[in-house]
Amino acid sequence: MSPQELLQQIVNGLVVGSVYGLIALGYTMVYGIVRLINFAQGGLYEVGAYLGVFIFTLMGKFSLQNPVLAIAITLLASMVLTAGLAYLVERIAYRPLRNAPLLASLVSSLAVFFLLISLVQVITGAQPLTYPAVVSTTPWHLGPVVLSLTSVVIFVVAVLMMIGMQVFVQTTKSGKAMRAVAVNRNAASLMGINATRIVSLTFVLGGAMAAAAGVLYGLNYGTVTYDMGEFGGLVAFTAAVMGGIGNVPGALVGGLTVGVISSFASAFLPNQWNEAIVFGILILILALRPQGILGERVAERA
Repeated sequence: MSPQELLQQIVNGLVVGSVYGLIALGYTMVYGIVRLINFAQGGLYEVGAYLGVFIFTLMGKFSLQNPVLAIAITLLASMVLTAGLAYLVERIAYRPLRNAPLLASLVSSLAVFFLLISLVQVITGAQPLTYPAVVSTTPWHLGPVVLSLTSVVIFVVAVLMMIGMQVFVQTTKSGKAMRAVAVNRNAASLMGINATRIVSLTFVLGGAMAAAAGVLYGLNYGTVTYDMGEFGGLVAFTAAVMGGIGNVPGALVGGLTVGVISSFASAFLPNQWNEAIVFGILILILALRPQGILGERVAERA
């Protein structure tokens, strides 16, 4: 492998890894608060991606030609709608099971995951949908690396969102309440914090991040499919575990790491090896360092 190929695959991996990091952020935040692996995150990611197609198409009918404005409106609208869906998921599928055994909540999250994917297929059909080319795909040659404006936009937006979420958790009143609930929900309630509202807020934020990841994925690859939530959701879960599930910066670290590994696997091995390598890494992490790379929960950073 030449140095140019090595550098190109690292860049490609960082772009796709930033998308995985956004999805992983939802996993890690929910786990940090309620100790639940929210597998519905993969379904919310897919719903957000499909909403992006419909919103972009709707704006095209109104002849909105400004690409920056089009992306901003699509991201915001998709995030708001998917956040609302995430609230309904928490309210209907998780809240009634709050005091039930953990297995019941886990099974419920898997059921919601498959329900969302099935609904997308029923509503839109099994054929892939194409994202409008709102950003120029003309390649930029920066020395040995080939980039596009789309790739730069995706990486910058995703990283800024994850940094913003870390700032929110660490500095805002709601973020501090989230960390307090993560440490001890009963004690937080005695201090006047509405734990139920904080849990709902966590799910809402996770859904918004998943939607943003879905839109950015569509912009990067140009198409979305009804089963994209399966692989994307599981890879993002691997990223969350790798970075340290429950740790907000860990979602970014894990996402970028998994993205680079996946990029190298796709470039130099047959496609069928990609999933095997990613999930093989997950097994190794759970066996050798289950706390992940950074290894701290959100609660422990309070």
